[in-house]
Amino acid sequence: MMHTLYLVGIAAFAASGVLAAHRARMDPFGGLVLAFVASISGGTLRDLILDRHPLYWTHDWVLLTVVACTGVATMLYLRHRELPQRSLMVVDAVGLSVVTVMGAQAAIDAHVTPLAVVILAVLTGVTGEVVRDVLCGQFPPLLLREEVYATAALAGALCYLGLHHAGASPTATTVTSAGLVLALRLAAITTSLHLPPLARAAGGQPRPAADRDPEDTPRANA
Repeated sequence: MMHTLYLVGIAAFAASGVLAAHRARMDPFGGLVLAFVASISGGTLRDLILDRHPLYWTHDWVLLTVVACTGVATMLYLRHRELPQRSLMVVDAVGLSVVTVMGAQAAIDAHVTPLAVVILAVLTGVTGEVVRDVLCGQFPPLLLREEVYATAALAGALCYLGLHHAGASPTATTVTSAGLVLALRLAAITTSLHLPPLARAAGGQPRPAADRDPEDTPRANA
């Protein structure tokens, strides 16, 4: 079941990579590249930090096939229909929720400290999005804006760690933690919830929406 759930998360990130490439007006090759980048970057960084070799995706042909097929299917779909404005963020939320908890599980299996578990889980969840946005010319990437993104991953990682130490079953721990990440992220998308910005305009007022990246408004409020 865990591997199947992981494939769902990987497929969601693959679709989000193609959607980002579509919005950036890339060609099909660029879309396929972003599908793989968004899908495997987080797990690759986690495995490199944990010194796990070979990298998880180099010997999992099913995972690579799922990424490729999802990427191609998404591109074919986009040839005929335009997805709603929020589609990228919603699909990305699914990937974030699953991949974050799988990162936590891999870190726990590696017997690292609790703090390292949380850090590795968040890194596993958000790295693909960061690389994807940078390659698309979206700067700062979603992670570094005022979005509830890494915060949602952090909440899921802490939930996973707490349930694991409380002796909950692996299935319940995974489903509950992933559900928490997904619920927080979708709530942020649907309610336009943002974290308070560090920078404030003159007079102590928050930076006006007009001064933000023009992509922020449609991605959060469309």
